[in-house]
Amino acid sequence: MRALVTNDDGINAPGIRVLSGVASGLDWDVLAAAPQHEHSGTSASLSALEPGGRLAFHTAEWTELPDVRVLGVRGSPAFITIMVAQGVFGPVPDVVLSGINHGPNYGYATLHSGTVGAALTAAGFGVPAMAVSCAGMDPEHWETAAEVSRQAATWLTEHGRAGTVLNVNVPDVPLDKLRGLRSARLAQFGAVQFEVTESADDYMTLTFSDPMAEYEPGTDAALLDEGWATATVLRSPCQVTDVDVAPLEWQA
Repeated sequence: MRALVTNDDGINAPGIRVLSGVASGLDWDVLAAAPQHEHSGTSASLSALEPGGRLAFHTAEWTELPDVRVLGVRGSPAFITIMVAQGVFGPVPDVVLSGINHGPNYGYATLHSGTVGAALTAAGFGVPAMAVSCAGMDPEHWETAAEVSRQAATWLTEHGRAGTVLNVNVPDVPLDKLRGLRSARLAQFGAVQFEVTESADDYMTLTFSDPMAEYEPGTDAALLDEGWATATVLRSPCQVTDVDVAPLEWQA
């Protein structure tokens, strides 16, 4: 089993090492390829090429994971995923794991996530994929996220379908405090609220907040807040067939 592990927090973030360790522990052949610098909020953006069409990257080594090939790429997670899915950095992967993200990716706001965007890009190429996020912006309990990731990755190889993504969120709690893993539907919110706290001629300072004080029961956001890890299956972009656009058609 060949696996690409990527993220949007950058190749030096702790989360990608944890997820690479999970994949390596399953005896998979692992390529860890991620942006050289943070690309949070890039969704499925395709940014990478430098003047002359060059794609810059560097190799690295992780002493704790000597069998994992490590690449820091000057590009977005989705772009990296496309390159790997087309065999640019070696054999095409059988599965793509994205994360472990620092901070949750739930609700309709998954649209903006570079972590989820990379997984959805892989799904578009027919590669089973999952995105994993830990609720803490500076997580402490990586062992919990690792155990949930291990279970989810095993499920993915047995039940994952082309064109879909398993989106997993894990609370930042000790493993013995985790209530369990639940399937969940997306919370119905799509943007964060912001307030301008400082303004000048050439810049503004913004503060962001979650617009939802209470989440609808059974959603990924609500269950995560209650101490559950959550799993939601997402589908890559597909055609809508129940809307009639025939009146729009014309021919010159």
